[in-house]
Amino acid sequence: MVSFLKVFLSLVWLFMVYMVVSTSLESSLFKEWDHLAAIPWMRATLWDFYANVLVIYLWVLYREQSFVLKIVWALLFFTLGSIGTIGYVLLQLFSLKGDEGVNVILKPKQARA
Repeated sequence: MVSFLKVFLSLVWLFMVYMVVSTSLESSLFKEWDHLAAIPWMRATLWDFYANVLVIYLWVLYREQSFVLKIVWALLFFTLGSIGTIGYVLLQLFSLKGDEGVNVILKPKQARA
């Protein structure tokens, strides 16, 4: 399962990086913002996105011991979205030892020692 998640999430991460970069080259979010913010579904989608990021970030607050890392991950999650969150999960998966399962990354880091 860990190997599958590493491959699958790596592919999703690469796809999201491609989508964000290619879309940014085609259209500026800052130039389009007034138009996009006027669309009710766009506003709902943004609220939904940030609610999901907040829930995932609460897991990071629970897991991480370092105050600095908590701040860094907050910045990455809230600015990069899925690129940041998938990156965090991938780092946790790649830090697992050979015999550890996915359940290990759900626990606080101090519980792993």
